[in-house]
Amino acid sequence: MERRDFVKLGLVAGVGAMALTSDAPALDYYPIQSDKKCAVLFGTWCGSSRDAAVWISEGMGGIANVFDVRENPDLKGFNHIVVGGSIRSGATRKELQDYIAKNKEAMKNKIRALFAVCGNGEKPVGPAQKTSYIDNHLAKMLEVGNLPSKVFNGRITKALMDPENRKRMEDMYPQLTGKPLEDYDLLKRADCLAFGREILAGIK
Repeated sequence: MERRDFVKLGLVAGVGAMALTSDAPALDYYPIQSDKKCAVLFGTWCGSSRDAAVWISEGMGGIANVFDVRENPDLKGFNHIVVGGSIRSGATRKELQDYIAKNKEAMKNKIRALFAVCGNGEKPVGPAQKTSYIDNHLAKMLEVGNLPSKVFNGRITKALMDPENRKRMEDMYPQLTGKPLEDYDLLKRADCLAFGREILAGIK
């Protein structure tokens, strides 16, 4: 699928859920023009990595285009690429993994940062999550290292989960946390903005 034309929504403090028809795009983001030619590529299930990606771009001064991997974007025209995704069962979604496998050689020298978003049982993320989801997963797939990286706490919106995974999570969650699965949101915009500023500072 070719990259769709973005509809201008303007740069806002955050990105909310949008009611869309089935043939409308899931995310529209109109970046500020820049000669740096930056893109943020993400894979998500329930939207947490989508919001993280947009907020990272905002932290970069709003200059980065933001792409859902399901768009199968053509990133050849970009010089600086940030890649990230939501974690489920220890990995990003298959579409992101497949895209990386197909395009990693073209992207390898353009990757500037990596990020992941995970619920982590509502516990703070730390070095163990960075090792698992960045070093041993995203960085390994992309064959890159020594890049700025960040793991963000995520969120759960049960209504957005497919029935199979919702049932699996509802069965597993009490064993992991001692409480039933409920909606929660631990993704912090300020953390994403700060990471975006860090990325921008490293781009020449």
